[in-house]
Order: sequence, then C-alpha cells, then structure tokens
Amino acid sequence: MLLCLTANHQNASFALLESLSTGAQSASAALVEQGDLVNGAVVLATCNRFEAYLDIDEPLIAARTLAVEATFDALSAASGVSTEALRAQITVLTDEDVPGHLFSVTSGLESVVIGEDEISGQVSRALDLARKSGTTSSALERLFQRASHTSRGVKNRTAIGGAGRSLVRLALELTSSRVTDWSRARVLVVGTGQYAGTTVAALHDRGATDISVFSPSGRGAKFALKNGLQLQEDLSEAIAAADVVITCTASLAVLPEHVINDNRRIVIDLGLPRNVDPLVAALPGIEMLDLETIKLHAPLEELSAADEARSLVGAAAAEFAAETVIEPAIVALRSHIFDVLDGEIERAQKRGDDGTTEAALRHLAGVLLHGPSVRARELALDGRGDEVVAALDALYGIQARLGRAPGAAAADEASA
Repeated sequence: MLLCLTANHQNASFALLESLSTGAQSASAALVEQGDLVNGAVVLATCNRFEAYLDIDEPLIAARTLAVEATFDALSAASGVSTEALRAQITVLTDEDVPGHLFSVTSGLESVVIGEDEISGQVSRALDLARKSGTTSSALERLFQRASHTSRGVKNRTAIGGAGRSLVRLALELTSSRVTDWSRARVLVVGTGQYAGTTVAALHDRGATDISVFSPSGRGAKFALKNGLQLQEDLSEAIAAADVVITCTASLAVLPEHVINDNRRIVIDLGLPRNVDPLVAALPGIEMLDLETIKLHAPLEELSAADEARSLVGAAAAEFAAETVIEPAIVALRSHIFDVLDGEIERAQKRGDDGTTEAALRHLAGVLLHGPSVRARELALDGRGDEVVAALDALYGIQARLGRAPGAAAADEASA
C-alpha cells in the first residue's frame, strides 16, 4: 500500500514547512527503522512542500492508521512540531491518489509557479537520497521512476513546461520594478548549491553581469570559478557593496549585524529554512522579498495548457494502477517462459553449444514476451485483467492471480 503525507503551500503555513524541512531525512530513517510495517520511505522537502511517501507492508486500513500515526510521531520528534499541529495541516493520501499526486507534483502542476523547472530535479534527488540512506523500496522506486517519465512527457507534449518557469525567475521579475537596469546592478548570491546555480543562470538571463558569491560553508571558490563570479570572503562587506542580495543556502545566514550601512538594497530570501533573520527587514534601506511574498504574486496557471497536462497525468496514473494489478500475472508468465528457456539452454550446453544458441534463445524469449506483456497491460487498463489470468491458465496452466487494485483493501474491509 502506498501512502503520502503532504504539507504544501496550499494547505500548510510557511512556519510549518520551515520546521519540517529541518528534520526531513531523520524522520524518514526513523520510520523505516521502527519495524516491519513500513517497507520504505522517500521524503521530498522543497521551499514550498514537505511530503513523505511510504510503502506500507500491510494493506489493511488498521495498518494504514498505524503507519500514519507513526509518521506523525516521527515528524514531530524531528521537527519539534506537536502531532496535533501536524494533523491539522498535513493531508494524508492513500492508494490510487498517491501516484496521481506525485505525477502532478513532479510535472510542476502543484507548484506556486505552475510548470516550474526545478521540481522534477528535486523529486529525483529525493529518491537518490533515499537510496543512499537505504530507505527506499521496489514499489517506491517504480513509483518515482514513473513520475519522472510522466514529467518528461508533460513537458514535451504541452506548453506547461515553458523554459525558465521558477520561483527565482518570478522573484527577479517582481524585483525588476525596482531594478531598472540589471546590467548595472551589483548582485550578491549567498549560497553555492543547486538553487544558487539556477539563480545565477536566471540573473544572466536578466542581463546581470556584476555578480559575486559568498558561501557560508566555505565552498565559494569552486562555485565562483565554475560560474565566472567574484568571490566574497566577508559577508558584511559583500552586503554593503551590493544593490541586490539573494540568499539560497541551507540555513540562517544573514543577521542584522551583517548590514553595516543603510544604503538602499533589495534582499531576496529564497531559503527554507529562511536564510535572512526577519529583523533585517526592519533595518533602514532594506526591502525584503521572501517566499511568502513571492507566493502571493504567483501568476494564475495557463488554463488550457494545465488542463492538457492534468489529462496526461491522469492517464499516466491510470496506467500505473493497471500495471500494479496485472504485474503478478506478467511475472508468472515470464517465470514460466524462462523455466522452459533454462531447460532448452541446458540441453544446448550438453550438445557443446559455444553460447550462440543460448544468446539466440534468450533474445527469442524476450521478443515473444514483449507482445503479451504489452497486451496484458492494455487489457488491465480496460478492466479486463481477469481475462489475462484466465487465458494464462487455459493456455499454459499458469495459476496466476491479479495484484490488489488501489483501494481494494478499503473496499474489502468495508464489505466485511
């Protein structure tokens, strides 16, 4: 069973998202280590979203309830937020709702800026981190890989994935009413991670050339060299010399004492947790733009393109559900064919085969399995998976069975 606990810019406060982001990975590790109930967990934490995707071993509703409560407890321990506050602001998705939600998120349809560029990469990195932490599972691997495939399809087949759609680009667009000529603006970027690279690219597109970087972690030299930027060693001096300061690092970096003069400057805080102390906004000459402010100015989605994209996401989610149902039958067919294949290969080897016959037989088996596998998935999508099972039994004597359709556990318990 798949579960998703989601807190995002649509249903949760910025303060909650900020708190959850600090303990994301420790929470996922704790969930998997707690016992046999949770097979795997992948946590997605971005500037406007915190989501925990869980692979639950037991399909019954009682197990789902236990898993959700365990997740709330783990998140509370990692973030310091009470379980009551988490329950009030986190939405729980189950079964068939999970693939469609993740596919929509990865395609940028649930972002502040519809169709944003960064989210698909953030989803991929969340899976990579779960792999390194040993918290993923085969079901979550399949789910997240299909999400990436769906995202690429949406961007290639609709206008929703227009180049340059992102929070940082929206922030620069909002700032352009105050910065009339970006080619003359002195810009300081605080941070050297993935988002800092995106920020520099967006600044270049705006015409900015006088860009410097400060790294709280000390990795600024390599980043500056790679991106052709000026390296700043002292944060206070760097802020004093800048017209625009953009922060996109992992923690609080800019404090009131770092602002040593009252020159007019714009500070854009793209960090979560926030990178700029809120007291900085009250200093003379400072105009602050943070994620909450940017969100208020997010443009309305392009309705026709978004509708087309959501249609593709819905179709992909339906295909994923159908494949989940039919996969055990396909596995049974493959096992039957490869058992026969192994016998034929053994006979060929006894006759002195040099490997040529074995290679030909394996290729033939793959070709023969491809068509029935594709057709089985098509029939399952039409709700005819039981016909596939019956055909395998009639033709080959294979006692296969269908997997559980999403929502089947709830239906079974309701009728019990």
